[in-house]
Amino acid sequence: MGESHTPPRGPARPDTPVAHNARVWNHWVGGEDTYEVDRRVGDRIASILPVVRDIARADREFLVRAVTYLAGERGVRQFLVLGAGLPTADNTHEVAQRIAPGSRVVHVDNDPVVPTHARSLLAGTGEGAADYVEADVRDPDVVLGQAARTLDFDRPVAVMMLGVLHFVPGTGQARGTVRRIMERVPSGSFLVLTHPTHDAEVGGASQIPAREFWNENATPPITARSAGDVAAFLEGLHPVEPGPVPCSRWRPRAGSAPVVPQYGAVAVKP
Repeated sequence: MGESHTPPRGPARPDTPVAHNARVWNHWVGGEDTYEVDRRVGDRIASILPVVRDIARADREFLVRAVTYLAGERGVRQFLVLGAGLPTADNTHEVAQRIAPGSRVVHVDNDPVVPTHARSLLAGTGEGAADYVEADVRDPDVVLGQAARTLDFDRPVAVMMLGVLHFVPGTGQARGTVRRIMERVPSGSFLVLTHPTHDAEVGGASQIPAREFWNENATPPITARSAGDVAAFLEGLHPVEPGPVPCSRWRPRAGSAPVVPQYGAVAVKP
């Protein structure tokens, strides 16, 4: 999620009839590499759910805090970013390498537009490494096989799954995907995730009409999940305090951050 700059536009491209999550998200956080349909759908959803841009910002800020914590306090030097999205600002490798220049980061996405800007993701430090894999999170064998070009899976890895599991429609399939990936990383590895929710106590009911509009007009479809569902993704892991909470409330840096209907969690593999 996010480079330190918006990549320059290339030659004009034909429009596409269906909005896609990576490009719509890029629009919400201020990026420019989108199609007209992405901007139209994104703006329509923002009119239905004005807090959606707050959710996008909270998710980004959670990423920065989580990576800062892992690289700075827990000594993590390898990151696997599933559902990397388009480059905008504070990508995982930038945050990690500011703290530990030797960090190695692999970004994974299956959006056809993302590879066009993969070169932006590869601009890591001379000491570390940043790579890109074009693959689907639902195929862990391909993801991990290609990521092994850059990452050493005999050493701890932080598996970053921010805003990606809600695009896996079946909760059982989503849990299986997490389990298969975490089984392949060693003790001392971390899972970092965010996930939208319909839970009313954190404002999730307001997302229902926006989600319905998205599922009728964009791809891939979204499945919101409860706090219990999100906690189940951490099965077999030890949650880092404060556990699964609205991502804006996970170790906020100052003051009382607003609650958003998007859970965030960090957990370690024992």
